[in-house]
Amino acid sequence: EVQLVESGGGLVQPGGSLRLSCATSGFIFSTRPMHWVRQAPGKGLEWVSTINSGGTTWYADSVKGRFTISRSNAKSTLYLQLNSVKTEDTAMYYCAKDSQYVERGQGTQVTVSS
Repeated sequence: EVQLVESGGGLVQPGGSLRLSCATSGFIFSTRPMHWVRQAPGKGLEWVSTINSGGTTWYADSVKGRFTISRSNAKSTLYLQLNSVKTEDTAMYYCAKDSQYVERGQGTQVTVSS
């Protein structure tokens, strides 16, 4: 059974930092590109970042230079470091193992507010 479990979200002030994690099981993590997507209240899913099996990364323009995606193949875990967060980063954050973002976890809430 495929499992993706996000954690690390919370309330953070503008300009602050958070590190999200996505623990996975049930598939060969090391061979898969992995994605972070987010959904703000009342909006659709928004792609945030992707990392392929070789460690190459891509970012949405809205987070480039502030967020860093990484992975630990030894731990089958995906990470997203959020720095210099803004109020517009408030959303539910999901990790996903497919390019349509259908196979994703339950999400972790990030709220940016003073």
